[in-house]
Amino acid sequence: MKRSIAILFLAAIIAVGVLKVFEPPFNDQTWKNEPMHRYKMAKDVVESRVLIGKTAREVIALLGEPDVSNLSGRHHLLYKLGTPPSFFKENEQVLVVVFEAALVQKVLLVNEQN
Repeated sequence: MKRSIAILFLAAIIAVGVLKVFEPPFNDQTWKNEPMHRYKMAKDVVESRVLIGKTAREVIALLGEPDVSNLSGRHHLLYKLGTPPSFFKENEQVLVVVFEAALVQKVLLVNEQN
């Protein structure tokens, strides 16, 4: 039993390592030129906090023109991320850049509603 648990634990660690290899770091040129593959870099954009404190103009210079902006009376920019390969139909994710006082305060990954 202990051996099975150890093997499962080791497999989980290896799986996480393999997933990290396939999640490249954010690159602004790849982001702009390959919009259907943005999902690969989205997690790095959020975790690195690269957009926090930037103005809308700076974000657009870095990420390109948004797919949607100014939702519900608040200043947001949305970037579609493309659809990762999957065996099951999944909702697309979008990157939501939230501004307060003209500066980025939050960056979120959100599932689009169909």
